[in-house]
Parts: sequence; structure tokens; C-alpha cells
Amino acid sequence: MVAANEKDVQERVSSLHPIEGAAGAATADMPLVTSLAALLTRHVLRDGELVILILKPSIWFIPLSSLAFVAATVALMILARLLGDHLPPVHPRVLLEAGSFAIAARLMWAVVQWSNRLYVLTDLRIVKISGVFNLNIFDCPLRKVARTRIFSPARERICVVGSIEIIPADDSIPVGTWQTVSKPAQVREVIVATVNRAKQGCHGS
Repeated sequence: MVAANEKDVQERVSSLHPIEGAAGAATADMPLVTSLAALLTRHVLRDGELVILILKPSIWFIPLSSLAFVAATVALMILARLLGDHLPPVHPRVLLEAGSFAIAARLMWAVVQWSNRLYVLTDLRIVKISGVFNLNIFDCPLRKVARTRIFSPARERICVVGSIEIIPADDSIPVGTWQTVSKPAQVREVIVATVNRAKQGCHGS
């Protein structure tokens, strides 16, 4: 049964993008990821730990995470233009440049957030690494994963991406989220199969 599960996991991983899925020892060659990701995984992973998946969020993370700010900025620009007679005189070009600068700055911040976010699934744990100035690490042993679920807001469904929520059985461990993942259903299948395999191995030992 365990051998069959391993084959099933490998088949599901191979269906993902080559950069998104890989299996091998933590000390062996890793998939082609950013230098920051490689640096972080070296510090997070343990010797001999098998890497099942290394993912980054979909590139859609950048516009989707900025959507509310961009919409609010555009709405304020339109409102300021409509109420121009009741506000201090501001040249329309200045207003447009200020709004454009704010939107560009928010998108650049989203790029930085995206580049510093990494999702790792091993044969022992499920991990999320995020944060720009302060490193945040969600680290949950597979045997303590109670369940997982996909939830996709409308904006993610339009872009054919989704987020995966990892719910630990231990209340002391916070819920983790792999946000804005490409092929979320396939990724969740790999997570579920790996969790089941880890629990079977734990019971069998």
C-alpha cells in the first residue's frame, strides 16, 4: 500500500510544472528556484528530508493581492475629479501622476512579497515561508495535519488559481494557507497523498 501511494504521489507531482514539483533528498540537487528560496530551504530543511514539492505562488498573486488597493486608488482619483470644484485646486495631471505612483508602488511591494514567499512539502512537514522584513514560517508535521481544503475567491477563480488551507489537528499550531496556487486541485491531491503516506508510516512504526 505504501509503495502504491509513493507511485501515486510521483505521478501527481510529475503532472505539475517541472519547477513546481520535485522529489529528492534535501541535501541533493533541488529544483530550479530563486537563490533566496534555495537559501531559505537550506536553513529550514533537515538532513535526509525528502522534498516532494517546492512551489511559489502563481504570478497572479501580484495583481490579485493589490486589487483592493488599486480599486480604492482609482475610485479616489475619480471622486477627486468629480468633486474638483469643492476641493483645493489640483491640476488633473498631478492627480493622475500621484495615483499612478501609488499604484506602481503597491504593485512593486506585491512583487517583493511574491519573491519572498515559498511553499515546501516534504515527507515530514508542510511549510510556508513568507515575510519581507520579518521572516514568517508556518511549519506543521504531516502527522498533525487534520485536513486540507481549497477555497477560491471569485477573483482567483477567474484567474484559474486557488488557495489551499492546511488545518492542523493541534490547536496550538495556527492554520496555514498556500495562497494563489496554480493547479490547486492537483497540488492538494499531492498534499493529501503525502499526508496519508506519512500517517500510515507513523502507525506502522
